[in-house]
Amino acid sequence: MNRTFRYRLRPTAKQSDALRSMLNDHCDLYNAALQERRNAYSHPSKISIRYGDQSAQLKYIRQSTPDQKRWSFTSQQQTLKRLDRTFQAFFRRVKSGKTPGYPRFRSRYRFDTVTFVNGDGGTFLPETSRVRIQGVGHIKINLHRPARGTVKQFSVTRSGKHWHLNLICVDVPKQVRPLTGTMVGIDRGVTHLLADSDGKLHKNPRYKKQSEVSLAKAQQESARKKRGSNNQRRAIEKVAKIHRYIRNQRSDNLHKVSRELVDTYDLIVLEDLKVRNMIRSASGTIEEPGTNVAQKSGLNKAILDSGWGVIHNLIGYKAEEAGIEVMTVNPRNTSRTCYECSFVAAGNRNEEAFECLRCGHVDHADINAAKNILWLGLSHRTAVAA
Repeated sequence: MNRTFRYRLRPTAKQSDALRSMLNDHCDLYNAALQERRNAYSHPSKISIRYGDQSAQLKYIRQSTPDQKRWSFTSQQQTLKRLDRTFQAFFRRVKSGKTPGYPRFRSRYRFDTVTFVNGDGGTFLPETSRVRIQGVGHIKINLHRPARGTVKQFSVTRSGKHWHLNLICVDVPKQVRPLTGTMVGIDRGVTHLLADSDGKLHKNPRYKKQSEVSLAKAQQESARKKRGSNNQRRAIEKVAKIHRYIRNQRSDNLHKVSRELVDTYDLIVLEDLKVRNMIRSASGTIEEPGTNVAQKSGLNKAILDSGWGVIHNLIGYKAEEAGIEVMTVNPRNTSRTCYECSFVAAGNRNEEAFECLRCGHVDHADINAAKNILWLGLSHRTAVAA
């Protein structure tokens, strides 16, 4: 397996200053490389510049720019590769018929990550709980759990006033647990985060909704500040801090819920939800305006606040590590189908209540849907085995 392990860094004040300088210089390199590509393509001959062309220029840039010379050569190559991946994604979206925005210059306040090849310009030192970075020194790590596998790369990331180390490890051994012989179907919702086929409802904390008053106030204060001023920058940082707090709360809850499911069940069946399609805007166009726009907007916010896509990914990688099977099934009509008699009708469901119009079966609507999801998963499993 390939895994990423994230740790908190504890740099000194001097090291923090050096890390900020490193980010600024890498941001300048990124923007200069982007400008070179833009200038070359605007030439009448439409010259295309690749990563290899720009990487070959690094040694001359380092000779002429002392600020760039003090940092790792390979980390600068990784920054140029980052720009190249951005262009590859841009052209990929163009070919697929989408309308992507052209790669943009990065502000120093929004360039927060530098990547290193382990052992070349930066070295992870688990025996001393430190990481050595060229131009910065040995930085203390809050090594709250051991990194497993082989560390190939790592990145240093700024998050507000904090710094984190992300270790990219390969050949991570699985931690297969003993089988329990149990299985579950999962229905994701808004009122409740999850409902399972065993009849359990997992509470949805709706962390963004809890913080929306303080978030709205901080956003209003930011909008009132003079554009480009230090006051506006501090106000923007306050907004970002609230967003980080919400994200951390949501991530912590989803990690706990996914861990509980993986530790309990041998088979987990989920709906194959296309979350990105589900949260598309309902506003439409001027010629064909959408309907129920306010309701759709509220539903989109609730879906994003619930983290449907994130919980799916967390269950997936945790299950892979534990040797547990995860399946996805078509969610069509799972909330309208009676689990007892398989009768399908929109009238079977009334918000959270489910009452079959044919057989009279009564259940919580989400739990009934979860039972149908498990049944579909087992049916598919049997069909494949046959």
